[in-house]
Amino acid sequence: MKSMVRLEGILDSWTQIRRDTAQALRDMPVSELEFRPTAELMPFRQLAIHIINASRGMTAMLAAGESDFSAPTFRERMREHFLDGLDALDHAALAERLETSLAEDNARLAAPELSSEFWAAMMKRFDGTPVTRLEMLQYAKEHELTHRSQMFMYLRLKGVVPPTTRRRLAAK
Repeated sequence: MKSMVRLEGILDSWTQIRRDTAQALRDMPVSELEFRPTAELMPFRQLAIHIINASRGMTAMLAAGESDFSAPTFRERMREHFLDGLDALDHAALAERLETSLAEDNARLAAPELSSEFWAAMMKRFDGTPVTRLEMLQYAKEHELTHRSQMFMYLRLKGVVPPTTRRRLAAK
């Protein structure tokens, strides 16, 4: 059976997801950026930084041809790709960096040398499950969706309507 998922489709939908993630950061009142519903959860602002660094790390390693994300040194190797200085950015600059970092990642992922054969090659996910590189890229996007949903819940807890809901309501 031939794959129906296209790299361009994943990257395009991730771009919209990232725009909404950045908008969520812009929508949260500055006084609430350190909000977290419980002590064990990441603060709102830290979720944005985590999204940038996790996607940067995973996409850089994918583009470099890494094939074993289950290796014990995976997290250390991933940290090599994290962006410096994110903690020092104000919330508007961090929202902008959310968008520009994904644009940079997507440009690297769409490079012509990363052929359909490259994306069809098998690798190991974190838990050792064999997946194609394209499936791992889809997982990276899903990871962001998980944390974006978390950010949206934080917004709701602060009385802010998330950007996707505002769009839907405006379309009615």
